[in-house]
Amino acid sequence: MADFDTLLAEGASVPVEGWDFAWFAGRATEERPPWGYAGRLADRYRTAAAALDVQTGGGEVVRWALRRAGTVPGVLAATESWAPNAALARRALAPYGGTVALVADEDPLPFADDTFDLVSSRHPVVTDWAQIARVLRPGGTYLAQHVGVGTAHEVTEALLGPTPVAQGRHPAAAAAAARAAGLLVTDLREATLRLEFFDVAAVVVFLRKVIWIVPGFTVAAHRERLRALHERIEAEGPFVAHTTRYLIECSKPHRDAIG
Repeated sequence: MADFDTLLAEGASVPVEGWDFAWFAGRATEERPPWGYAGRLADRYRTAAAALDVQTGGGEVVRWALRRAGTVPGVLAATESWAPNAALARRALAPYGGTVALVADEDPLPFADDTFDLVSSRHPVVTDWAQIARVLRPGGTYLAQHVGVGTAHEVTEALLGPTPVAQGRHPAAAAAAARAAGLLVTDLREATLRLEFFDVAAVVVFLRKVIWIVPGFTVAAHRERLRALHERIEAEGPFVAHTTRYLIECSKPHRDAIG
């Protein structure tokens, strides 16, 4: 195994734009949820006339699903809040006629009411249910995979020490918020999944990409905690953490079904 300083330098140098995790092959593994989100999205694309992907990252999941679907909705749009990711997404979706709007995660969606019959999102940072309900057409569907409570909390505590688990990502809370926005929840399921890191460089890249796990993470500020984690991996083998994911699917009622 490479020495600590070499691994830190490697982890600090890897580009972190987009949601392509190919670099982690042989360095880290994450168990996949059993419902196959990207395959479900591909199925929806086969019948969607107008589709929006919210907080799309680099557009990687949308591109994969479009290839799997073998067809493209007549209108294909996405939003992304980080300019480097938005640039990647534009390149990824341009061959499919897709457009990508640079929009802060907390800002209103820049689309007219009743525009899309499919809105999707994989691992959104925030979810504005009122905006989703607004841009969906009556009868339209929201399909998403969200990050759940306590995801990678073992990593958080390895870098920060004992830390309360943030409680804002419960599936039941999301379902209640969706219903409050006027949507019908048609599917809701959750999974706890195994996450393994085989070296400290993989931890560094993970924390640089997934910035909410350790807010304000830098290699310099967390060097000694990273050293302890490196020594633990060398002595005990892969560092094991867990993620939670939940699938949520909602529909917007037809107007004659409201009230």
